[in-house]
Amino acid sequence: PADLAATISAVDIVKTVVAELGGKGGGGRPEMAQGGAKDVANAEAAIAAAENVLKG
Repeated sequence: PADLAATISAVDIVKTVVAELGGKGGGGRPEMAQGGAKDVANAEAAIAAAENVLKG
């Protein structure tokens, strides 16, 4: 939702997760973003990275 996007951007979350998964990109709007990944082997690290972004 827009009110949450004012505090944290979906783009920031996606870029962080995609980087952990060996992908690139991560774009869109603050309330909705997408990116591509090559390998889900680092899924645990990607989740931890997303959690860190959300914690600030």
